Amino acid sequence: MFKTIREDLQTILERDPAARNAMEVFFMYPGFKAVMNHRIAHWFYKHGHKFIATSISNRVRRKYGIEIHPAAQIGRGVFIDHGMGVVIGETAIIGDNCTIYQGVTLGGTGKHKGKRHPTIGNNVLIGCGAKVLGPFTVGDNSKIAANAVVLQEVPANCTCVGIPARIVKRDNIKVTTNFDHIHMPDPVSQELCKLSHRIDVLEKSNSDSEEI
Repeated sequence: MFKTIREDLQTILERDPAARNAMEVFFMYPGFKAVMNHRIAHWFYKHGHKFIATSISNRVRRKYGIEIHPAAQIGRGVFIDHGMGVVIGETAIIGDNCTIYQGVTLGGTGKHKGKRHPTIGNNVLIGCGAKVLGPFTVGDNSKIAANAVVLQEVPANCTCVGIPARIVKRDNIKVTTNFDHIHMPDPVSQELCKLSHRIDVLEKSNSDSEEI
């Protein structure tokens, strides 16, 4: 566990240009403190001391604004940058060397038991405010844009944006999008045409009746 904490510390020094030295990160970075305390809470949780684990988790939430369920699994070298408002659910799994920004939610979409939170692969970047909701996998080396809402599986090496999120890049190649807004069917226009035709039929029928 302590070896993993040292790796977390080194990861932040490598990725954050604002980090000046290890002492500053250790004592001042809320994301590092949250992950470090989570690793301790997770150890207690796995060994059956769930009350202690939950107490540590609740203290982190009150102090740093980062909520990580003690049962969540977090890999090596995970960097929660800034961190305020991050929520990581009970059955979430995060791989190695991931970067998570403020306001991110790794949540579920229901109240059922079992696996209900996402599995994040290795080297994944999740932008600020993004929501990843459901028991699916985000593949290795993928990127989730800021404020995206991801509701289904993301393959490896993809970039996702939007609400709901869509893949715009895969294997560093832009995904082709159809921008033809002229020939797309308009359901409102179609219904109006049907109504207009129906009115014409009724008027003709009424006219024929009057002539008789």
